Amino acid sequence: MYLNERTKKLFYYGLFACAMAYVESAVVVYLRKIYYPQGFAFPLKQIESSIALVEIGREAATLIMLVTIAIAAYKKFKNRFALFVYLFALWDLFYYFWLKVFLNWPKGFGDWDVLFLIPAPWVAPWTAPAIVSVALIFASVTILLFEEKFPPGILSSKEWLLEILAALLILFTFFTNSALVLKGGLPTEYDWLVFSIGVALGLIVFVRRLLG
Repeated sequence: MYLNERTKKLFYYGLFACAMAYVESAVVVYLRKIYYPQGFAFPLKQIESSIALVEIGREAATLIMLVTIAIAAYKKFKNRFALFVYLFALWDLFYYFWLKVFLNWPKGFGDWDVLFLIPAPWVAPWTAPAIVSVALIFASVTILLFEEKFPPGILSSKEWLLEILAALLILFTFFTNSALVLKGGLPTEYDWLVFSIGVALGLIVFVRRLLG
């Protein structure tokens, strides 16, 4: 019964994330119509600094909204952190879903995208953040549905270090092409090996917790 109640809450919070993704994708539809009328592609086009600042502010505002919902929903750090991760991952996943609905983009699994702008452009094929989002949903749902398997700090010190290493490996692949893209270049090959190692390391901890 308690598990059903937790699942119901996740469903409603998930609807919020999907609706936020719709709003963000709508903004991107407008931007692409203005700057990429023939369809989004690299090299990136220069946009006014004022618009770029608004975009960075929009991304920051989105994060603040997700954090606010997580804080309002729970009292414990463990639940707040997990809900933020859950909302962030669903938001990101459905962002691409709505872009596919609106623009029929991405067209292929290897299509490159600018994932985020803070503190510099994150650049990767869209499938990479989608995979990360699926992994984050698994991890966050595991915490929220089976919270008794996790301590107040969620993980032990060693487990947190492993998660930080996993995140750094993934971020490394996202930032590899940042400087090149900012200079108007085309992104080169994506390091799927490093990315895969990062995702695997990040999941191991939660699989062990769930099965333990």
